[in-house]
Amino acid sequence: MIIEQTQISKTLIIFLEVESLKTGHELENDFEEFQELVNSAGAEIVDKSFSKQSKPSISHFINKGKLEEIKNKVEQTKADLAIVNHQLSASQARNLELYLKIRVIDKTELILDIFASRATTHIGKLQVELAQLNHLSTRLIRGWTHLERQKGGIGLRGPGETQLETDRRLIGHRIKRLKSRLDKAHKQKQLNSYSRKKSRNKLVALVGYTNAGKTTLFNSLTNSKQQAEDKLFATLDSVTRKNIDPELGPILFSDTVGFISQLPTQLVESFKATLDELKSADLLLHVVDASDVDKKQKEVEVNKILTDLDLEKIPQIRINNKCDLVERFCNKDSINKTSKEVWISAEKNIGIAELRDLINEELFNGIYKGWVSLESSLGKIRSKLFMMGCINEEKISSTGQIYAHIDIGRDELDRFIGVNGFALCEDKDILLEN
Repeated sequence: MIIEQTQISKTLIIFLEVESLKTGHELENDFEEFQELVNSAGAEIVDKSFSKQSKPSISHFINKGKLEEIKNKVEQTKADLAIVNHQLSASQARNLELYLKIRVIDKTELILDIFASRATTHIGKLQVELAQLNHLSTRLIRGWTHLERQKGGIGLRGPGETQLETDRRLIGHRIKRLKSRLDKAHKQKQLNSYSRKKSRNKLVALVGYTNAGKTTLFNSLTNSKQQAEDKLFATLDSVTRKNIDPELGPILFSDTVGFISQLPTQLVESFKATLDELKSADLLLHVVDASDVDKKQKEVEVNKILTDLDLEKIPQIRINNKCDLVERFCNKDSINKTSKEVWISAEKNIGIAELRDLINEELFNGIYKGWVSLESSLGKIRSKLFMMGCINEEKISSTGQIYAHIDIGRDELDRFIGVNGFALCEDKDILLEN
């Protein structure tokens, strides 16, 4: 369910550090990220509450003493929504709402709301609705207790079925329909992927933590105009575009949704089919915000999700983005081929040429640009080179010898060099023939 802007005009942030829930992988700027999430939802923050406690309260999650302080803040600011930075159980959320007398949502519901407001494609909307229904099905008791008595209903419920049971059943049917529609959509994408594999195009997917600069880099590599904003989850729907830079080989670039720490399980499951498409990628560009104090921990979080999706075996280049914001950055160290790492600024167009070279090296073992000669009997190879889009110029001698100026990956070129009648040549050889 999308939160209406009028409903979140006055929002109280409740940020708690709970010792028993710490994993040792918390971000240094954990609160700043949570506040950015709230801002991304379009909320007006009227006050903030910070506290530490050893363990969560079973009934309200928040300790009683702190609850009284929060209630006073709600009354003073006239807030109509409170957002907690942890996942609450259905009973905890209900108890907090009864005590504070305002609506209370947790981090999971906040992220679900952001995703719902950003989804634009058909598949994206289906995935978000599926995630919301999976989340809702576990907490129907919240706000529905008045419907737990048995009622009659023509064509809706069986003998002795309560309204609550009816709603669970209807949600279950809707979830099944959504999964069926998503399966159909993803089968179509699998056909598109199979078609791509038959062509010469390579797929390069941009992955990374949310707001690391993936879309800005994507626009730079493909000359696209995708909306790039300095906020969390600015990109939700995956976009694929063909590389138009002649310096790069035949590559398709894919911009994907950003990851975040403690990503809700419902979202991971709903978006798994989309993220599984990354398995067909030939190369991953892991974009990291080099100016972020939490960059190492965020990189760990992304790699953990990639491992969960069984993508760790795909070759990966680490992109240290926003290098212009890093002190003591040195341009001469902008690329490290040994560790497959490059320093760039997608916004300032720094290091993009070095990145292109590294991508070509990784995908095609470098690019050969020059002349080749083919005997007239090699018509099939000539046709294939044209179909692959490798031939820039062609000349035919008086003897019928074919000369073609091509751009081709060295790995692909090696397959042709072994054929009789196909050879590399230089400009002077062509001049002599003509």
